[in-house]
Amino acid sequence: MRIRPERVANAMRREVADILENELRDPRVSGMVSITDVEVNSDLTAARVYVSVLHDEQRDRVLQALGHAAPFIRRQLAPRLGLREVPEVRFYADTSIERGARVEELLRKLHDGEPIPDEDA
Repeated sequence: MRIRPERVANAMRREVADILENELRDPRVSGMVSITDVEVNSDLTAARVYVSVLHDEQRDRVLQALGHAAPFIRRQLAPRLGLREVPEVRFYADTSIERGARVEELLRKLHDGEPIPDEDA
């Protein structure tokens, strides 16, 4: 059945966000940190958690802190998800918001007739 990894991923997204907001006390993970997506492989052994950070200069620091906190987060997920084996959690930067903003800016320039420099094309 293909729906189970998707259901686990959705539950993990909600629960990891809650853990980051309410239980993780690492000062490096402060400010606007959002869980944008979770992908779980078909055998439920690994999960890729995509994180969006408001300030680009904090992204590496936040990802490093989350990588360090991954065992704690995994332990917190165990009773919440009700799984016999909780997937290994790995955190990745989600840059889709920045890419979307960049595309929107280019489209605005095209619409307004502004020149687009070669490095932007």
